[in-house]
Amino acid sequence: MKSICFYFQVHQPFRLRKYRFFDIGKDHHYYDDFQNDYIMRRVGDKCYLPMNQLLLDLINEYGSRFKVSFSISGTALDQFEMYYPEVLESFKRLAETGSVEFLAETYPHALSALKSKNEFTKQVSEQKTKIKEFFGQNPVTFRNTELIYSDEIGAMVADMGFKTMLTEGAKHILGWKSPNYIYTNAINPKLKLLLKNFQLSDDIAFRFSERAWNEWPLTADKYVGWLNQIAPDEQVINLFMDYETFGEHQWAETGIFDFMRALPAEVFKHSDFEFNTPAEVSEKFQPVAKLHVPYPISWADEERDLTAWLGNELQDEAFDKLYALEGLVKSCGEYNILKDWEYLQTSDHFYYMCTKWFSDGDVHKYFNPYGSPYDAFINFMNVLSDFEIRVKDCIELAGKNLPEEYKEYLPEEFKEYLPAKSEKAEKSKSSKKPKKKERSKTKNASHILFESLNNLDEKELKTFLKKFDKETILCSFYNSSEELKSKVKKVVNKQLAVRLDKFNPKKSKLSKKVIDNSKQRMRYHIKKYFIK
Repeated sequence: MKSICFYFQVHQPFRLRKYRFFDIGKDHHYYDDFQNDYIMRRVGDKCYLPMNQLLLDLINEYGSRFKVSFSISGTALDQFEMYYPEVLESFKRLAETGSVEFLAETYPHALSALKSKNEFTKQVSEQKTKIKEFFGQNPVTFRNTELIYSDEIGAMVADMGFKTMLTEGAKHILGWKSPNYIYTNAINPKLKLLLKNFQLSDDIAFRFSERAWNEWPLTADKYVGWLNQIAPDEQVINLFMDYETFGEHQWAETGIFDFMRALPAEVFKHSDFEFNTPAEVSEKFQPVAKLHVPYPISWADEERDLTAWLGNELQDEAFDKLYALEGLVKSCGEYNILKDWEYLQTSDHFYYMCTKWFSDGDVHKYFNPYGSPYDAFINFMNVLSDFEIRVKDCIELAGKNLPEEYKEYLPEEFKEYLPAKSEKAEKSKSSKKPKKKERSKTKNASHILFESLNNLDEKELKTFLKKFDKETILCSFYNSSEELKSKVKKVVNKQLAVRLDKFNPKKSKLSKKVIDNSKQRMRYHIKKYFIK
């Protein structure tokens, strides 16, 4: 039997707040918490929860005959935890059915495969760990950000141990060939490729509610009729689309949920197709040929290339400047800097800077929260300027030399921020551990430094703490004096105040290094605040 392979992409970026030039060096919180919370709840109510329930109902009705797959970015998973845990639980219920495959991708939905193999590998490993933690699966299928693929990227993915990868069935690559077969990577044939049938996918994702479309309205029986028209020897129809298609891009009033609810029954009654996950399709069929893709392709626009993200000088400058910091960021090693580094790599930030307002203009406008690409560029570069200051401060504070493996990433102008090792520092490495009395003095000095915040009034303390994320505040004040802790609890939100009362580092998932780095950052800014 031929296969239908449904794959849904679930992603939400951490949207940046309006970050002005005058915020640089003063405020290190970059994210629009209100919008991120609001959009997650809106999309959760309109799409994730109702569509997850619909899929669960279909799986309960048809058992193992109905199957789907998901790729969920790490930034979406983080926001599920922060803003809408019920959504995460609904995905877990789907995972428990055994009829859903969860794919691997880059954790922050980044374009790292185009710039840094080390960063790309790290992000994929991080996301795999999260999928295992939440859904109990070890991903064997890979889907790169924006379906970006080339021969070299495929070879990297194969080296990471993946057996199957998804990408776009781009016309200029396929030529006369059909996307409805399995192909292999041109460099490493062990990696099988599943290609998106963009015509049939976009009929659902983009054209479903378009009344000017000559096929409107689209019904399940009409759609199955189109499936039956493909050549008898073709293997699989890969239907790849954003999960937000259901209820968010195509509203419930369009009938999109009714369409999906009716589709499996029509497939089983009137066709010889079955539903399979990507891993199953890969095992079921043999590849027909190698696919040569010398230059990267993607899902986007008529060109199916990278120009939606890296197609103008604004995007290129922002992208290059961000990745120029890689060596410094990794040398710094501070948790909050590493996390911001990941979130700033999310592809959406570069998509917002796109200046293509022609055949695909409406698509770019729909997803863009900025008034213009230039607004998006200025806002991102302001954030990046502040981030660069933090990274340099971290390196200077730590007093470390850049590790050899990261020197290749380091621009010449940044080397001044890396103090050379002094003879005294070298000797200190071989010296004995400080006596307990000395450690006690250090601890007391740190305690006194933190307690100096008691000298601030509530308004001043609230302003001071605005630059820190929740994790840094938790790690810094959980064991402070009751007086200071009480004062901090008054100026933070209620949820954080409750967490501060209950926080136990031994029971949390945070490592000692993360906690120490958070305290170090807090100490540094307290010193900076009082020594102006």
